[in-house]
Amino acid sequence: MAAPRTGTGSGTDTAAPRRTAGRPTQRERSDATVEDLLTAARALFAADGYAATSLDAVCERAGVTKGALYHHFSGKKQLFSAVYTREQERLAERISAAYLRVEDPWEAVYEGSRAYLEASLDPEVQRITLLDAPGALGWEAMRDLGVNCRQLTLRGVKYAIKQGAVAPRPPDPLTSMLYGGLSESAMAIVRAEDPRAALAETLADLRKLFDALATGR
Repeated sequence: MAAPRTGTGSGTDTAAPRRTAGRPTQRERSDATVEDLLTAARALFAADGYAATSLDAVCERAGVTKGALYHHFSGKKQLFSAVYTREQERLAERISAAYLRVEDPWEAVYEGSRAYLEASLDPEVQRITLLDAPGALGWEAMRDLGVNCRQLTLRGVKYAIKQGAVAPRPPDPLTSMLYGGLSESAMAIVRAEDPRAALAETLADLRKLFDALATGR
């Protein structure tokens, strides 16, 4: 919390207005509106898809006016981008949790990778991040917004190399191959006739790849 500003010499207290007991501040009301919009937008984007979701429907579900939406977002694309960013943050949390459950640093990267692929079976994640995002945002924007997951992979690869779980090598090329391959595999799993079977086949090959790169300490 920032320290209150002092007067300018006139003796007048210019500190920011204090919150009245029981009444939310303007910032809290603004944050609550954004939260309501993102929650409503995610539900509609996940259920109906980007193209079929209207801003009127989002506002109705969130209980806010169209003007309130445009105060925070320039339009549907920016709103979807914010929802997609949140999905990436949730995915990063899921990957981190899977990674931290394992002590071996290279096996931990595998578990994080598996968590990434397993998330593709969630219909809501599929719709927002894999089916609609490429058309709504474009690959370049998706790559920029998905940087958290790539950074997690890079940190895991670097640590595995540092600990000798993987032979010494530049970490970036391996990270790019892993992250790029996982992203493409997730897309393939979603579009497969039997996604669960496709996931099992992908994980079997991923297991072989990780075993081949492990040093076998």
